[in-house]
Amino acid sequence: MKFTRSSGILLHPTSFPGPHGIGDLGQAAYQFVDFLVEAGQSLWQVLPLGPTGYGDSPYASFSSFAGNPLLINLDTLVELGDLNATDLADLPDFPIDAVDFGRVIHWKIPLLEKAARNFLTNADSERKAEFETFCTEQAAWLDDFALFMAVKEQFDQKAREEDIFGATWNNYWDKDIALRRPEAMQRWRKQKANAIVIKKALQYYCFQQWGQLRRYANERGIKIIGDTPIFVAPDSVDVWANRKLFLLDEAGQPTVVAGVPPDYFSETGQLWGNPLYNWQAMTAQGYQWWIDRIQATLQLVDIIRIDHFRGFEAYWEIPAGEETAIVGKWVKAPGKALFEIVEKALGHLPILAEDLGVITPEVEALRDSFNFPGMKILQFAFDSKEAGGLNAANLFLPHNHRRNAVVYTGTHDNDTTKGWYQKRTLEEQDFIRRYLARPDDDIVWYFIRMAMASVACFAIVPMQDVLNLGSDARMNTPSTLGNNNWAWRYRPEALNDWVSNRLLELVTLYGRN
Repeated sequence: MKFTRSSGILLHPTSFPGPHGIGDLGQAAYQFVDFLVEAGQSLWQVLPLGPTGYGDSPYASFSSFAGNPLLINLDTLVELGDLNATDLADLPDFPIDAVDFGRVIHWKIPLLEKAARNFLTNADSERKAEFETFCTEQAAWLDDFALFMAVKEQFDQKAREEDIFGATWNNYWDKDIALRRPEAMQRWRKQKANAIVIKKALQYYCFQQWGQLRRYANERGIKIIGDTPIFVAPDSVDVWANRKLFLLDEAGQPTVVAGVPPDYFSETGQLWGNPLYNWQAMTAQGYQWWIDRIQATLQLVDIIRIDHFRGFEAYWEIPAGEETAIVGKWVKAPGKALFEIVEKALGHLPILAEDLGVITPEVEALRDSFNFPGMKILQFAFDSKEAGGLNAANLFLPHNHRRNAVVYTGTHDNDTTKGWYQKRTLEEQDFIRRYLARPDDDIVWYFIRMAMASVACFAIVPMQDVLNLGSDARMNTPSTLGNNNWAWRYRPEALNDWVSNRLLELVTLYGRN
C-alpha cells in the first residue's frame, strides 16, 4: 500500500494518566486524541493490546486476539450502571508516574468481575443482545480464550498455594485438560461456566471501549497503528488450542524455540523462548490461522506493524533447553507464499515491517515484493556499533532514507533519546553535532526535527521524546525483567499548548499535516 506523508506518536494506553493506577480507555485517552489533532498529527502507534501476565510485557500475551481487561475504564462502567460510584471510593494510593501492576491487578480485577456480574444479571435487553452478538461473532477465539483463562486461574491459584513458580498449561495443568481431551473440555466448561461468561463479559467491555475510542480517533483523522508480534507466548491460548500448528512434543512442550543469534550487542544472542511454528502444518491449513489473526487485528487498528518481520524469511531456531541463543540455526520460512495467500483473502495489507537486526537481501526482497515500508531508527544512525558505523554510509542516517519507510527517533525498546545521548561516547556526540551542524542544547527536538524532515513516508516519535524525558522514562529494556519495564506514565499537564504547537510547527514545515 502507498501511505500518505504523515507523522504521529508512539504511546501505549497503559501510559495514560488517571486515578486508577494504570492508563485506560477513558477520558485521558480521548484527551490524547485531541492533543494529536491539535499537534497536527495523524498517526497513533500503540503496542499490542492483549492480556499480559508475568513480566507485564504486551509482547507476551495470553492471546493474540483478546484485549487486556486492565485497559477497561471503570468510570464508564459506573455510567452504565454496572458499578456504583461508591465502588471506586476506596482508592489505593497508586504511584503517579508508573504502573504498579501487582497492586493494580489486586484492586482492579475484582471490580471488573463485580461489574461483569452486575451486567450479566441486570443489563437491559438491548445490552444483553449486543453481548450475545459479540460472543457469537467472536466465538472462534473467544470460547477457547475464556475457558483457558478460567482454567488457568484455578491452576495458578493452586501453584501459589504450593509455592510453585512458573506454572504453565503444559507443565502444571492436569494432563487431560492440558491436552484438550474431549471429556475434560466438557467437564471444565461445565465446572467453570460462571467464570467463563465473566471472562467473555470483560472482553465485551474491552472491545466496546476500544471500538468507541478508535471511531473517535478515525473521525478526527487519526489512524491507529497496531502491533503484531511474529511469535506468541508459550503460555497462551494460541498454543494450547492449536498445538499442531507449533513444533511441540506429545506433552505440549516446545522442541525448539525462538530467539536471535549473537550480535554486536549480545555475545550470547537473545533467547526468547517462544515456540516456533510448524510451517508444514500451517501450509496444509492454508495459513488460515494467520488470515484470522491479521483480519482480527485489522478490525481493531488501521495499520499493522509486524514485529521481527525478518522471521518470515528465515528464523533462528534454538533447541529447547539451551541456556543461551548461541546454539541454533537459520531455518527458512514461507514468507512470500504466506503473504500472497493472506493478501488473496484480505486484499492489500496495510503492513509496516520491523526489519531491524540481521537483515539479508532475501529479507529486503520479501519486504519490497509487497511494498511494505521498513523502519529507520535515528539512534542507530549515530551508534558506532551499528552496521555502517559513524560515517555517511550508515543507512539509518536521514540522507540515506527512502520514501517507503517509517523513521523513528527511537522505539519502545530503545532508551529515550535524551538518556541515549547522555550515554554516547565523545566521538559519537561529536559526530551527531557535526551532522546536525548544531550544539546539543536541545538535542531531543533536533532528532524530532530530523525525523520530520526525512523523506520517509511516516515519522513516529515516542511520547517520552516529545516530552524530552530521560532514561527513567524508558518503556522497556529488552531481555530484562523488572527495571520498571512497561510501567511509564505521563502526567495530565504534559499535554500542553507549548508541546502541541512545537509539533504542529514541524509537521507544517515539513509537509506532514
